[in-house]
Amino acid sequence: QVQLVESGGGLVQAGDSLRLSCAASGRTFTTYTMAWFRQTPGKEREFVAAVTWYVGTGTTNYADSVKGRFTIFRDNAKNTVYLQMNSLKPEDTAVYYCAGGNPRSGRYTYTREYGNWGQGTQVTVSS
Repeated sequence: QVQLVESGGGLVQAGDSLRLSCAASGRTFTTYTMAWFRQTPGKEREFVAAVTWYVGTGTTNYADSVKGRFTIFRDNAKNTVYLQMNSLKPEDTAVYYCAGGNPRSGRYTYTREYGNWGQGTQVTVSS
């Protein structure tokens, strides 16, 4: 098991940037796919981005809604995964969750494929 703690959320204006961090404890971090999901009230948690555990920077995948604006990357030496968010929009407002696990091939967008979750951090983007 891996314990995950997110940080970096806050209130920003549209067009601003924000970087979220997810610090992980546990020796299995480097073998996990790490992902970010987000959730707004009354809606299901949705996939944002994921990075695999391969040597180096790993393979990344993004939701279409954030592609070109968000970047996920990991630092295995620090047991931390980041989400750099640029050109933020009001519709990016949500609670952002860090997740870790070993999703089956092609299923990295599914919440049930991840067994480790952080507590979430609020991101609010004003117009």
